[in-house]
Parts: sequence; C-alpha cells; structure tokens
Amino acid sequence: MSSISDFPHRFDLLQIQVDGPVAHVRLNRPAKRNAINDDLIAQLHTCFVNLPQEICAVVLSGAGEHFCAGLDLSELSDRSVAEGIVHSRMWHAAFDQIQFGRVPVIAVLHGAVVGGGLELASSAHIRVAEDSTYYALPEGQRGLFVGGGGSARVPRLIGVARMMDMMLTGRVLDADEGQQTGLSQYRVGGGQGVAKAMELAHRIAGNAPLSNYAVLHALPRIAEMSQPEGLFVESLMAAIAQGDPAAKERMRAFLEGKAGKVTKSQQS
Repeated sequence: MSSISDFPHRFDLLQIQVDGPVAHVRLNRPAKRNAINDDLIAQLHTCFVNLPQEICAVVLSGAGEHFCAGLDLSELSDRSVAEGIVHSRMWHAAFDQIQFGRVPVIAVLHGAVVGGGLELASSAHIRVAEDSTYYALPEGQRGLFVGGGGSARVPRLIGVARMMDMMLTGRVLDADEGQQTGLSQYRVGGGQGVAKAMELAHRIAGNAPLSNYAVLHALPRIAEMSQPEGLFVESLMAAIAQGDPAAKERMRAFLEGKAGKVTKSQQS
C-alpha cells in the first residue's frame, strides 16, 4: 500500500492509503474511540466526493481499538431546532455519499459500533465484523434520537422491532448477534477484518464499473418499488449493463474459457 498521492485534499482525521484500485480510508481519532465531530464528518464527505477515478472500491475502518463510538458528545452544543436539523443533514450528506457514491464500500467493524458509528456502518454496502465488535443505539437512554440516517438505514438491515428494542432498552448486541440479525455479512477473528475486506474489495474492483454502479443504485431502489414497476426497471438496467463494452468483454472472455466459473471457494 501507498499513501494516496493525487488526492486534492489533505486530512488530519483520516488515514488514506491506496492499493491499486482499492482505497483504504481509516477514521483516525483513536483516543476518542473515533467519535464523530463536525470536522470528521466534513472530511468523510470531502473524501468520498473526491475519490480519484482509478479507485473502484473502498475499505472503511477505524484506527485503534474501535470502529466508531458515535457522536462526540463533548462537542454537543445547545443547538436550536433549526441548527439541529442542519447538523443532522450534514451527517446525511456525508453518509449518502458513501451509500450512493460511485464505488462499493466495505466497512471493517471492531470494538464499538455505537450510535452514529452504527449509522456510519449501515451506509456501507458490505460489513465485516471482528470478534470484538459490539453494537448499540444509546440515543434513547440519553434523551436523543438518531440523526445520522439510522432510522432509514438500520431497519432495512435488522427490522424496525429490533432497532426499537435497542433504542428503548439500550440493548447491546455482540458480534455473533449482529451477524445473526444482519448487521454484518462476514464474521472473522480479531485483527482479520482489514485483510478480509481488502480481499473482497479487490474482487469487487475487478467487476465491470457499470455493473457495480447498477448494484449500488438500481438494486435498492427496485427493492422499494411495486413488483411490476421493479421488474420493468430491472429490464432497463439489465439491457444497459449488457450493452456496456466492459460487460461484453467479460462475456467474451467467459465464453472463450478465459474467465473462471463459480466455485464453492467463493462462498465465504
């Protein structure tokens, strides 16, 4: 890996490295358990808006012992209602750029994935959880409500009832419970998350870019449509993807026996 060289901005709360077509973006506030302040939100937004064109996938992780402990409460100010809305929308803009950006994002989870940290993790497309991972939404215990997109994203992973339980009771889920409920797609041992995420990211980066983009943008929207509308949009997206030169090249390689077939080794 090398530090990103042609990035147009400089960051002090993020560590960014590049390994070929994959960028590794690491939250870098370990002394604060990578708690999110306004500067970190702004840097995340700027980072994902300005990914170099050659980057085809991103691994998102946290420095130190935790992925992210959520909102930095030490910076919580006495905001007016209007100011609170603007602050929440700033988080939405940053996390939307992750979920609805140009490239797939794989989050590596370990230690605390709490409050805004879970909201951040839920904006990624794939989540890899290590043994130490634990999840919580303590806002209900603190007189708050999620404001970083959690009410829209987390229920799509675990359902409204489970999220309601976590917020009302302060329930904490461990790594295995998170895996069972759908908060992560991959479970690995301690210290193995980044390696697994990089492996997945390089596999994903080898896909046709338009195909990846369709999965990120068309699939979740189709899932929200009625079935007849969804099927029609699927037909349009399938035709667009098949007409892409990169897709045609991959199909020719497969038909000529130059591309590998699906095997059991790809299942985990």
